[in-house]
Amino acid sequence: MAVDPPVQHVVIIGAGFGGLAAARDLASAPFRITLVDRRNHHLFQPLLYQVATAALATSEIAWPIRYLLRKHKNVTTLQGSVVGVEVQERKVLLDGEEPIFFDTLVLATGARHAYFGHDEWEPFAPGLKTLEDATKIRRRILAAFEQAEWETDDAERAKFLTFVIIGAGPTGVELAGTIAELAHDTLRNDFRNFDTRSARVVLIEAGPRILSGFSERLSAYARRALTRLGVEIKLGHAVSKCGDAGVELDGVFLAAKTIIWAAGVAASPAADWLNAPADRAGRVLVEADLTVPGHPNIFAIGDTAHVETADGKPVPGVAPAAKQEGRYVAEVIKARPRGKDVPRPFTYKNAGNLATIGKRAAIVDFGWISLKGRMAWWIWGIAHIFFLIGLRNRLAVALNWLWIHTSGERSARLITQGEAKKGGIKL
Repeated sequence: MAVDPPVQHVVIIGAGFGGLAAARDLASAPFRITLVDRRNHHLFQPLLYQVATAALATSEIAWPIRYLLRKHKNVTTLQGSVVGVEVQERKVLLDGEEPIFFDTLVLATGARHAYFGHDEWEPFAPGLKTLEDATKIRRRILAAFEQAEWETDDAERAKFLTFVIIGAGPTGVELAGTIAELAHDTLRNDFRNFDTRSARVVLIEAGPRILSGFSERLSAYARRALTRLGVEIKLGHAVSKCGDAGVELDGVFLAAKTIIWAAGVAASPAADWLNAPADRAGRVLVEADLTVPGHPNIFAIGDTAHVETADGKPVPGVAPAAKQEGRYVAEVIKARPRGKDVPRPFTYKNAGNLATIGKRAAIVDFGWISLKGRMAWWIWGIAHIFFLIGLRNRLAVALNWLWIHTSGERSARLITQGEAKKGGIKL
């Protein structure tokens, strides 16, 4: 009597867009799947800045991983921190837990902040990658206004009312525009001892223009839109010092109590785990089928991998790219045991670049057409609502945005895990 071959065990590390897409597509095949993530939730990162600026609540952009995969009985979800991979023994090493053995491994471990050799700046200038980051930044922003209400010295109050964002990519631009609206519109009538419109929002960029991933025309529009919101833009300036009192650029010190880092990211240490070739950002240099060189049973996707387009440019680290890569890897894995032709090399289908500047302006570049202004803002909003998971979240976010758009009010202005007190902000 023929014996059925053992069920292949596919281990996926990371439940971001790429890892979740791979798990869902593989769940319909006869595999045993284990999905491991440090957190118990999947996060919609494109809207993380809106949690940081009090527009949305955490529950509106995050969902429990177990809930999302509850109908797939061959998928096991584990919360744990991966610390390494034993390639030859085919096992994943975890902090404080037993190793997990695999037949096929998919690394979708995402990215972290990159401070370009100045990791000591992180306590003073947090980045924005997790819900914890977002609530920390929201706390600092709102607590700065609370402290300004206590101050009687104008110079000291000005320090609390100066908000510095380092890095003018989409995250930096979106943060700057929203903080400016928060100060100039949302909070305008909430305080008695000062005018919130006196707040300074300073966007610092080492390069020659903001949003360098967009065309010069759209970049110039975004700069004008930010300026109209009251954002000060400093181009061609690299920060040389960063501390609890402010930042220094070109030998000039800028006093500020709230600093946010949006200047760069680095890949997870997956390349080090595998002793695999990597680019300058630490992303694994993968083969055309997204496998790690020399290891056909190990895949790297999303921010973990360096993938190039047909013209030799890196695939952008955006959600649509990660989802495409996750689905492609699932197809490759499913095709192998069935003896079917493996799909052609991965090809990224550009879903377009989008960035918003405040609540009434955005820029959109689909390659074949680009838009700016209010129409682009509606397209940006519809696209983000479409990619949210679940009808409840889509309705909640849509209603929140409609309320903010018409009234200027933000419902998530809560200071948590800390307090503002006279004499300083306790975080």
